[in-house]
Amino acid sequence: MTRTRPPARPTRRAGLALLLAFGLAPPARAEAEIRVTLATATPGGGFPAFGDAFVAALRAVDPALHVAARPSRGSVENLGLLRAGAVDLALVQGEYAYPALAGSDGLTVLAPMYPTPGLLVVPAAGPVRSFADLRGRPVAIGTHDSGLTAMGRTVLAAAGLDPGRDIRPILLDRAGDGPAMVLDGRADALWGGGLGWPGFVAAARAPGGARFLGAPPEAIARLVRPGSALRRLTVPAGSFAGQATPIETVGSWSLVLARPGLDPETAYRLVRALARARDAMAARHPQGAESDPRNLAGLVPAAWLNPGTARFLAQDGATPQ
Repeated sequence: MTRTRPPARPTRRAGLALLLAFGLAPPARAEAEIRVTLATATPGGGFPAFGDAFVAALRAVDPALHVAARPSRGSVENLGLLRAGAVDLALVQGEYAYPALAGSDGLTVLAPMYPTPGLLVVPAAGPVRSFADLRGRPVAIGTHDSGLTAMGRTVLAAAGLDPGRDIRPILLDRAGDGPAMVLDGRADALWGGGLGWPGFVAAARAPGGARFLGAPPEAIARLVRPGSALRRLTVPAGSFAGQATPIETVGSWSLVLARPGLDPETAYRLVRALARARDAMAARHPQGAESDPRNLAGLVPAAWLNPGTARFLAQDGATPQ
């Protein structure tokens, strides 16, 4: 009796050849889900607004990336959360980020955020027209643990004003409280930073408009020096409603920092997605395009980068020195 042999199973190579012959590609292997936490700051400030854009833009280009933003008191608390491993990522102002990264506790840079030009905003019809006019007046200088508050104190001191004695400093519980205090007269000025900072936008759109003051020239000359986180920055004309001319001031780059021991593969995946999400970030935040990882060149030493970020930049040819 003759036995009929069963048909041979196609080999993997033969199956691939068959798919290609019909113009079909094998299904792509889905990348694993990644879940990380991101500490931002108090409601109403610039960090939560950036955090929302960051989460949405990354998810748009890589749906398997799940970034959970959580509020905090700001840069000081964020550094503590990172060091304790309570969050994976955090937004940190340059005044706090640079000294922390120069230490040896394992913090690394995942990506840039944006440059943060420091400015005072006052009512357009108000009496404050220079930093000298702040003497003896109530000034909302920011929240308790914010890097912007630290920058404001530094700029005031460089302008010849003791921030604890020459003005009446107001510390905020929430960054979003500042504009209302200027509008109702509880504060004569509000310190803040960033082109898309919600406090500036609210003040500029308020009835009567607003005036913006950059750091005085003598303060800029004292503050911009080698090794400092502060840099000379220009706010282009038209950045805010009613702002007809450019404003010279100082500021620093805020950064997305990673906790000690963050998996380099996770960091690489996040940074790769952020580079792809440049247009999505620009559509969601006024300074969103600045968060392109390639902007790290010239901002921080290569030794401060997370290995995953360094790998991405090396592939792109944009590794800092």
